[in-house]
Amino acid sequence: MPSTLVHVALGGLVGCALLAGAFSPRAILVVLAAVAAVDLDTFLGWVVVGAHRSATHTLLLPVALGALVYWDVRIRETSWLRARFGETAPRVAGVAVVAVAFAGIGPDVVTNGVNVLWPVHDQFYEVTGRTYLSDQQGFVQTFVDLGNAEPVKDASLGSTKERQYHTGADTNPDRKGEPEVNERIFPLAGSGTQLLLVATGALVVASRVAEDVRDR
Repeated sequence: MPSTLVHVALGGLVGCALLAGAFSPRAILVVLAAVAAVDLDTFLGWVVVGAHRSATHTLLLPVALGALVYWDVRIRETSWLRARFGETAPRVAGVAVVAVAFAGIGPDVVTNGVNVLWPVHDQFYEVTGRTYLSDQQGFVQTFVDLGNAEPVKDASLGSTKERQYHTGADTNPDRKGEPEVNERIFPLAGSGTQLLLVATGALVVASRVAEDVRDR
């Protein structure tokens, strides 16, 4: 599964792309912290079975946060974000919400799944498949069942009672008997693609921060 480092690297790319004039070392740090915070439900799993990839990986989280930011900025008479943190705060908050959805939760949706609508609907889902162009079949995709030439894998993975995730911080997520895995492994990059993403994210963020510091 993608490590927190991979999530943060992708979040850095999202932040650098979307912050625009609101970019600053502090602003990008807020975005990166928001993305990293998504993985905090790993520790909640110590006391609530199945909380990992549920409590803060639900897509209802960015929806709720986005609605809150919209209400504060567009509907509320005086924006608390602007009053407390300045004129760029609404954009930073909005970008942080987008980063949470696409960098914090998104990679896990396509890798081993998340509980996308928890707690309203307790079911883990994984988006998996492929898409390609064929000289005989034309456009083919296996993400959604539309009568494709190839079978579509069932996206449902079970509820919090049926599915838990082993991590370096929690080697006994189901709390039954002894840990199934005794070695604590904290992944950094699980593939060459992930390593490339981490390196690219680090380079882009560092370059943007250096430019901002220089221009100031």
